[in-house]
This record gives sequence, C-alpha cells and structure tokens, in this order.
Amino acid sequence: MLAFRNRFHGHGSLKYVYTHGHAVRSHLITLKHSRHPRRTMSRAAVVVSKKTYKRAVGRNRIRRRIYEIIRKELPYLHENCDLVFIVFAAEVLVVPHDELVDNIRQLLKSAGAYKKQQKSDTI
Repeated sequence: MLAFRNRFHGHGSLKYVYTHGHAVRSHLITLKHSRHPRRTMSRAAVVVSKKTYKRAVGRNRIRRRIYEIIRKELPYLHENCDLVFIVFAAEVLVVPHDELVDNIRQLLKSAGAYKKQQKSDTI
C-alpha cells in the first residue's frame, strides 16, 4: 500500500488533475498526470468504476495490484507529480504481472514522470 503522504485526499485534488492534467492512454489504463510545483512528494490514485468491474472484491484487487507497482516505481519519479490511473478494462484483473508492470512503466515514461536518471529496465 502507498504511504499516506503519497495518496490523494479529497475530491478537490483529484478534480484539479482531471481538469488541468494531460492524458496518456494504453489499451487497459489511462494515466492523467500533472505537475504541482508546491508539492514535495508525488501522489497517486487508482480509479476503477463499477462500470468496469461490478464486484467490489475485483475492483479492490485491481487497485491493490496497481498500487503495488506504483509503490515500487515512486523512488524513480519526479517529486511533484500527481498521477491518476483510470482503469477502463476489466482484464487488468487477470493480466500477468510482468505485462501490467510493463504497461504502467510505459505510461509513466510517456508522461515524462521519470527523473532524468532513469533506472534500467532489468530490475
């Protein structure tokens, strides 16, 4: 699970990213991102609607899978990134872990969220 300081608190902060952020899309997930110059820590949220997956157990499992990947990637991201991952495909629940990691890394790379000194892809 992400630390408290790396999560969004309240709908107002998510609303800012939705209105002012830029979107990067893959076949499973959309990443809305923006830079917040007054922040010292990156924040991330995962949004899975009932329309995507009806059962709460499945939605929560999808969230946990993505949060774990984000938690491992946080040290390599800029300190002032606001990231919102919007899942619109139910198959994220059954996608192999390596494929999901590659998908999220590609979204983060396309968004320019990594620091200049990016880690190698072998880890």
